[in-house]
Amino acid sequence: MYFRQNLFINDNSTQGQSIHKITQRIHTFCESLCPLCLRAKKINQMKNSFYKYIAQTSDTPIAIEVERAEGVYFYDTSGKKYLDLIAGISVCNMGHSYPTIINAVKEQIDKYMHVMVYGELIQQSQVELADILCSFLPASLNSVFFVNSGSEAVEGALKLAKRYTGRTELIHFENAYHGSSHGAMSVMGNQTYKSAFQPLLPDTKAIRFGVEGDLQQITEKTAAIIVELIQGEAGVRMATAEYWQKLKQRCEETNTLLIADEIQTGLGRTGKLFAFEHYNIIPDILLLGKAFGGGMPLGAFVADTKTMNVLTYNPVLGHITTFGGHPVCCAAGLAHLKLITENKMWENAEAIGEKLEAILWKIPHVKEIRRKGLMMAVDFYDKQTNFKTLHSFLQKGLFSDWFLWCDTAMRIAPPLIFGDEELRVIEMLLC
Repeated sequence: MYFRQNLFINDNSTQGQSIHKITQRIHTFCESLCPLCLRAKKINQMKNSFYKYIAQTSDTPIAIEVERAEGVYFYDTSGKKYLDLIAGISVCNMGHSYPTIINAVKEQIDKYMHVMVYGELIQQSQVELADILCSFLPASLNSVFFVNSGSEAVEGALKLAKRYTGRTELIHFENAYHGSSHGAMSVMGNQTYKSAFQPLLPDTKAIRFGVEGDLQQITEKTAAIIVELIQGEAGVRMATAEYWQKLKQRCEETNTLLIADEIQTGLGRTGKLFAFEHYNIIPDILLLGKAFGGGMPLGAFVADTKTMNVLTYNPVLGHITTFGGHPVCCAAGLAHLKLITENKMWENAEAIGEKLEAILWKIPHVKEIRRKGLMMAVDFYDKQTNFKTLHSFLQKGLFSDWFLWCDTAMRIAPPLIFGDEELRVIEMLLC
């Protein structure tokens, strides 16, 4: 070590001069590669920090570092682009970075962001979003309580149902998914998933999805039944319009509130603005989230004013939130809702969904495809085939996912702006 150090220090010696020149050349060569070296180092550091500091939800995250997203694509830091087939799990219905939504966010930020907790001050983006939303809903859904997410909407709705009816029993379906917070998990339809977090809310009951005989379990003791009109994490499962009408009739007979969870299905995803429109029923409480914020965190539960007002007394402030209905999120949601309704994006969802389904049947070993609009499950005979197909898709630049309660099926829920060009890309990549 002393000998090598001495050579670098003693520049007057011939050997020292030679070593110094070689060292300079090495430094010069490294500097020529500097941009690539620094980029690779940065990518590695980011991935290491992701695993070190970000709490993980599984031991196998996809771990693609996103550099930007635009339209129906997002791009990683190497420049590879991915065609987004799931829209952030039914969130980005108008695609990524839609200019109208981006501009609405920027304009609101320039005015103000958080000023006061929810419900105390009049904030334009909140009021306008509630006004326009209610204009597209049945007359009995006329009061909007903004929250931060779909799961929070579920929590608020469960409280509202118990407070309004004075009852405690809550009914849900087997294989239902309504979120992972405490109350939402209590009405989750997967006992294995729930078992690690017991005890949850008491007085909950699961019935079978689509089975008319089980509707008699809705009684005068039931505060509410919470339903997904199209079950999401179960792998896009549907019941008939006749079934839903009988369920609604049973709710009316027993004065039970019907809570429709449209967190995944709402805002044009299924070929209607809201899925309940397919079945000619009107829920007592409507739940929104995911796409509702146009890419920003926003949720809501919507009911009749007469129902909602019980949260204002005995006790006062019966349900409160600090950031619910954040003005920036509402500005994004407002711009998004206008785009969806003015362009009738639900019509494109059905038209493109039908064409996309025909293309996806060309994937080897497909057992079944279940679809409503652009909400789709491509089911295989086993989970190994599904995961192998998902990996193949990722290698080709097609980004998809699976379902919590249906690991044999691939999730397909792309942005509603999908068109024939994207269909051609998918068909080409699948050849």
